[in-house]
Amino acid sequence: MSALQGSAEQDVRGNLAQRLALGVPLILLGGAYLSQYGFGLFPCEMCWWQRYPHFAAVALALVSFVARPRELWVALAGLAILTSGIIGVYHAGVEYGFWEGLTACTSSVTSGGGDALEAIMRAPLVRCDVAPWTFAGVSLAGFNAAISISAAVAIFVLVLKGKRA
Repeated sequence: MSALQGSAEQDVRGNLAQRLALGVPLILLGGAYLSQYGFGLFPCEMCWWQRYPHFAAVALALVSFVARPRELWVALAGLAILTSGIIGVYHAGVEYGFWEGLTACTSSVTSGGGDALEAIMRAPLVRCDVAPWTFAGVSLAGFNAAISISAAVAIFVLVLKGKRA
């Protein structure tokens, strides 16, 4: 294989890793917000914990487009995605009763300039140990765990193969 072919292969892998590092958290955050605002599935505290690393991953992936070395920023984004996946495993375990999680319920209160007490009374209580929606027995936390961990592994493999090419 010529040096030119190796460099082109490295670019393809790097571009794919970069797109995954940006696209996966954007899609997962989009799904989370769609389920929240479109279908009324309000997030619990642990749901929010899973979103924060995705926000960081988006920022790190965007930095990879302008800062060098690109592989470092993409790998850091992959690490953030992996972190969200690990939190998702923990949250899904709480939902399935494998271990105990938070003992308090959470609520999103927005008074919108109105009566704060009434806003508190109308706000939905969200439990972290109850999955508000499942598909084939898998909760949203379970899907986040599977997708995030798989994407992070793919990103790491692409970055490492790109470095060797």
